[in-house]
Amino acid sequence: MFKIIVLVKQVPDTRNVGKDAMKADGTVNRAALPAIFNPEDLNALEMAIQMKDRIKDAEITVVSMGPGRAAEIIRESLYRGADKGYLISDMKFAGADTLATSYTLSMALRKLEPYNVVICGRQAIDGDTAQVGPQTAEKLSLPQITYAETLEAIDTESVTVKRRLERGVETVKSPLPCLITVHSSAAPCRPRNAKRTLRFKRALTPSELQASSTDYSAMLESCSYLRIREWSAGDLQAEPQRLGLSGSPTKVKKIENVVLAHKDAKMLTAADADVESVVVELMGEHII
Repeated sequence: MFKIIVLVKQVPDTRNVGKDAMKADGTVNRAALPAIFNPEDLNALEMAIQMKDRIKDAEITVVSMGPGRAAEIIRESLYRGADKGYLISDMKFAGADTLATSYTLSMALRKLEPYNVVICGRQAIDGDTAQVGPQTAEKLSLPQITYAETLEAIDTESVTVKRRLERGVETVKSPLPCLITVHSSAAPCRPRNAKRTLRFKRALTPSELQASSTDYSAMLESCSYLRIREWSAGDLQAEPQRLGLSGSPTKVKKIENVVLAHKDAKMLTAADADVESVVVELMGEHII
């Protein structure tokens, strides 16, 4: 079995940040913003599905760290091509920065060994750090490829991808297992598959099953593929001092919503006087 693990995250929609977007302790107030599938994680899921299309007997496992509602994006992953999912959820994980998050994910990945490749988005839109993937790879001593754009080739021994860089592209090859972070310029994720949506629409975590007014226990007993596994800090055997806010040295001081205001337009010609006036104005505004 060729095992592909995709790390996905449910994030607040930071396109509409308001005054209540930040708590007093410097953490994001996720309840104040609608939750969405992190965009670049969808690109990563698509690359994983492409790998599955090329490798015989490949299996995609989706792992997400977050509150109970993050099970929604695991189901969304199942609708699009993933085979199973794990939700890493515990109040002890709350307030985690990239260091604590990568530690938690690395502990989960150790429980899922052996695997062939780990894939995730380059960065999440709620933090924009692009640190979690590389930090996780370092904690697991895995070779890593960042900014992946195109899957060029893959077999049971190695993977070759094209990377999107600031001034061009680069094609690199890595032995397996390795960790890959995927750039937003990669292929968008395919839409939901109708048959898979019908198959997995009742996929639930144990917490969701307990909270449901309908008894699905018999159905989950006969259809094991509908179980979304749920792991706590205790299941990961993680060190408490390295989790959540207590394990996070990064502190956010302030979040602002910057709105670019439209100003008056100025019509210019190619005359030297007009060009000179623009340069003087830009220098006066300390833009150049």
